[in-house]
Amino acid sequence: MVFHCQRDSWARQFATRVVSCRAAELRPEGGGEPVRGFQVVLEDTILFPEGGGQPDDRGLIGDVPVLRVTRRGPEAVHFVLAALEPGAEVLLSLDWERRFDHMQQHSGQHLITAIAEQMFGFKTTSWELGRQRSVIELDTPSVTAEQMGALERSVNEKIRERVPVVVRELSADDPEIETVRSRGLPDDHVGPVRVVDIEGVDSNMCCGTHVSNLTDLQVIKLLGTEKGKKNKTNLVFLAGNRVLKSIEQSHSTEKALTSLLKNGPGEHVEAVKRLQSSVKLLQKNNLNLLRDMAVLIARDFKSKPVQSQLFVLHRKEGDSEFMNIIANEIGTEEALLFLTVGDEREAGLFLLAGPVDAVEHLGPRVAELLVGKGAGKRGRFQGKAAKMSRRGEVEALLQEFISHRSPEV
Repeated sequence: MVFHCQRDSWARQFATRVVSCRAAELRPEGGGEPVRGFQVVLEDTILFPEGGGQPDDRGLIGDVPVLRVTRRGPEAVHFVLAALEPGAEVLLSLDWERRFDHMQQHSGQHLITAIAEQMFGFKTTSWELGRQRSVIELDTPSVTAEQMGALERSVNEKIRERVPVVVRELSADDPEIETVRSRGLPDDHVGPVRVVDIEGVDSNMCCGTHVSNLTDLQVIKLLGTEKGKKNKTNLVFLAGNRVLKSIEQSHSTEKALTSLLKNGPGEHVEAVKRLQSSVKLLQKNNLNLLRDMAVLIARDFKSKPVQSQLFVLHRKEGDSEFMNIIANEIGTEEALLFLTVGDEREAGLFLLAGPVDAVEHLGPRVAELLVGKGAGKRGRFQGKAAKMSRRGEVEALLQEFISHRSPEV
């Protein structure tokens, strides 16, 4: 079946009738618990069911939001949260912004695919219409910068030439079907076959919704390439309003950087490089200071006339090396050391050091109290802690252990 949305991609409202309504569940795209609702089939629809790499539409049946549209054989199944009466006349309303975006990206993909094959012999093996950007998988191990530039210029020249885009319906046994580009029909396809023609450029079998003239695409921007599957390259692109939104976002970012860096856009990169160099130098100096501080902390502990059997220290700044330097300087033959770094109330790192038998016994219990994970050997047990706020409980555990252990431990 060919739906009304495929015969008239520009229709934003449509009167039809409810054929059936049955209880069902919908699994959210992002995961989570299934949502209970109803699957509604209409006599016809302007809401496109997902297919051909194009996501499904959104809209309303009357005042009831449509959360998903899928194809089931010749039917488009609309998922809604409220039951609808079979036989009732209803008015469909389309989320036009979402639909037109999909039309621009899908027709843009057809154009890029056709020109890439004509110019360089790069065949399209698949594509994805994403929420932020779209990706075409090309059957080539690489695309050069020169090829990218030539391809982008060529597709935008076609847009400026005002080339018509025409959708035709052919019977399944029409011999012309053999001459159009296609990756095959679904196994459950019924009814006429749709062919999308970009006049003088491409003929492609497709079920999606498309613009009626390449000028509707406005502009295409090729963002670059990414390594794809074996011997394939992913070409990333934006078409139409997505290009305008990208420019708007980039301009806002540029203005913010100009304000922060106190220079013009042409100098942003060099300014950031200078800042990165300064930060690296400060980090190096900070690390050296932390190492010196660790040594001084350890020497201060060792210089006391009577040394405690338990040494506890927490610092917000520091790392595993900082804690291990302290442990190395103090030595762990006699005393137990419980060292932590990180935010006092959130996550951080911990180190328990001391006599081997004591650490082996206490280490897993310390990790459990801090809601963390760790491992140890030769008198050291260290790891990550999710709840640094429970350090006091660990200290109490260690004090209790020291007060009960025998002199030989």
